[in-house]
This record gives sequence, C-alpha cells and structure tokens, in this order.
Amino acid sequence: MSVKVRIPSQLRQLTSGEGMVEIDAGTIGGIIMELENRHPGMAERLLDEGEVRRFINIYVDGDDIRFASGLDTEVADGAEVSIVPAVAGG
Repeated sequence: MSVKVRIPSQLRQLTSGEGMVEIDAGTIGGIIMELENRHPGMAERLLDEGEVRRFINIYVDGDDIRFASGLDTEVADGAEVSIVPAVAGG
C-alpha cells in the first residue's frame, strides 16, 4: 500500500529537501512512525504526548484527520496525505 505524503518546506531539512515521499502504511500513525524511521526527528515535530501537535494539520485527500479518527485514520492505497503547519500573522 503506497501513500504519497506532502512534506511542508519547514520540515524538508529532515527529508534532504524532498517535498513528497512515498510511504507504505495503512494509518496516519503508521505513516508518522515510518517517516520517523526514515527521517529521524519527524515524529517529535508532528506529535506531542502521542497526539498531533496543536499547530499541525494533517489531511488525507483533503479531509482533516481531526474530524476522522486522528492517528487511527485509515489511509487507502494511492491516497495523498498533506502535512500543513498552521500559519499565523496579521
């Protein structure tokens, strides 16, 4: 099962500049753990006490995982996962 994961520019130093990586995992939690295995430091930037950090948004094919099952959200083969840090300013 292959899933495309879009990496935001703020985290690309961990992926050697890659903006898109392919991961084989069936849930968001599994994707984050595989990202951590390949690119150490990723999980600590995405998770806080076992949950997605407050200012990080993760979408599966455009749907926010917070309105699904969070880290247990299932991801179908061929899906696209986007990691989007919140932007503040005014």
